[in-house]
Amino acid sequence: MMRRMRKLSIRTSLLPMCAAALTCSLIAPAQAAWEPTKAVEVIVPAGAGGASDQMARLIQSIVLKHKLMKQPMIIQIKAGASGAEGAMDVQESKGDAHKILVAFSLIYTLPISTGLPLNWRIMNPLAMIAQDEFLLWNNAGSPYKTAKEFLDAVKAAPAGKFKMGGTGSKREDQLINFALNKVYGANFTYIPYKSGGEAATQLVGNHIDANVNNPSENIAQWRAGQVRALCVFSEQRMAYKTKVTKDQSWADIPTCKESGIDVQYQMLRAFFLPPGTTSDQAAYYVDLLRKVVATPEWKEYTERNALKQTFVTGQDFVKFLEKDDAYHHMLMKEAGFAKSK
Repeated sequence: MMRRMRKLSIRTSLLPMCAAALTCSLIAPAQAAWEPTKAVEVIVPAGAGGASDQMARLIQSIVLKHKLMKQPMIIQIKAGASGAEGAMDVQESKGDAHKILVAFSLIYTLPISTGLPLNWRIMNPLAMIAQDEFLLWNNAGSPYKTAKEFLDAVKAAPAGKFKMGGTGSKREDQLINFALNKVYGANFTYIPYKSGGEAATQLVGNHIDANVNNPSENIAQWRAGQVRALCVFSEQRMAYKTKVTKDQSWADIPTCKESGIDVQYQMLRAFFLPPGTTSDQAAYYVDLLRKVVATPEWKEYTERNALKQTFVTGQDFVKFLEKDDAYHHMLMKEAGFAKSK
């Protein structure tokens, strides 16, 4: 198990997906027979300003601009109880096709860590539209300018000296924090916040020494020269080569593995309907999401925020979820985050 823990990664290449990224998203199916008859609530089980909130609002604006839906979309932030409020709201809204869940790794980590009866298998999976990267960030005023310099200093320091901020407890940010401590021998104390936006603010204010935010959660501070991107927790560098700061593009950021830190993690960005909704209703939203990801606004957003462009639906999506779920069970157990039965 220790050997497996030293490879904290999600191997998307092992999963049966579309033949090429976004190829399937450009082939629009016939219009579904069903369509919404009232406003659609988009439930975000995360804090305001975080990556999930930003993505939901971008999709809302695309749908409105291109008139992709007759009814309006309403974004509902339900971040209470580490996201349980929003996720359980959707799961308990049986048959309500006017409510969709913005899903990420919370759908695995929350039931494992709390014993909550949240189960993605009883909901209606629509599609994964992207995968999000995680980066190691520190304050731009820090003397440590590379990931190795920084983590060597953290490793040598007494417990409690260096603080890592992240979104929630026993979730993806804390999993990465645990892996850094275990794999590299770092000595971070983890501080949970309500959102990646809050973790970004705390890092700028020097209330914490690092975070592992997604690109979208720290991009404004990075562009402003307030934070430093040290490495990305991925097998390969990000593909986007347009300069974001004066000197760097996303592609210029080394992988953590290049710095001798063999920790890797990516997170799905996906959507679900409540249980008891129909295949026609699911088909409507899948078609809607295909249209969204084909727009120039989405392509610009994915490049700006360094999202990995991936569109997966149907049985391929279910297979991905099964593998990802099993992997998170292994990670959570290894970290000691799984609730005892």
